[in-house]
Amino acid sequence: MQIAGIQKFSLIDYPGKIATVIFTLGCNFRCPYCHNPEFVSEKYKEEIIKNIIPEEIFFRFLEKRKGLLDGVSICWWEPTLQKNLSNFCKKIKELGFFVKLDTNGTNPKILKSLIDDKLLDYIAMDIKNPLEKYGEITWFKENLEGINESIELIKNSSLEYEFRTTCVAWFHNQEDIEKIVKSIAWAKLYYLQNYKPWNTLEKDFSWKSFSIKELQIFQDIAQKYVEKCFIRS
Repeated sequence: MQIAGIQKFSLIDYPGKIATVIFTLGCNFRCPYCHNPEFVSEKYKEEIIKNIIPEEIFFRFLEKRKGLLDGVSICWWEPTLQKNLSNFCKKIKELGFFVKLDTNGTNPKILKSLIDDKLLDYIAMDIKNPLEKYGEITWFKENLEGINESIELIKNSSLEYEFRTTCVAWFHNQEDIEKIVKSIAWAKLYYLQNYKPWNTLEKDFSWKSFSIKELQIFQDIAQKYVEKCFIRS
């Protein structure tokens, strides 16, 4: 497991839980507005690999946090690329912690295995765009149908979950948001996250964020198709 970083304490990353957050190395997407380019870009890879945190260090830390933390959030940037993710989650569960997984949904087979083996308690999946426009943001064009498969797996699981979209004025309009929420129709929870114009993968990427009023229009559209929709500004 390539652990590129650890946030020891978070009250916001795992809803309703006090958690530690671990950041895995590598992603199969190249979203220009990515806020952690050091974990994605080849430019930083050699330096990051030199500072990979050994699993035994992480689990030693976790042992000491029994009774103080509720769970572990595994994210940034695509944890399902990690070869021993299943065993890693199992070790966390054996210590009595909840496990939250953040994913882009491109590996439905791995996601299904984790769900079937009861190694997850919460899943957060990013929905970047309507499927036909995914490549505009992610540069990813392989097995996009896997994203729909992951959506259905998550919706039909008994787990707590959320879907979310980072809204960027360059890429998204009302029609896009409606297509996105139709693709996750009747999901329990959907977040609209406003793009923040700093520390992006593409250094020249400086497109504006949406106003709260614009996001509220998106929210009104989304609420026709999902149970709950909230704005993270």
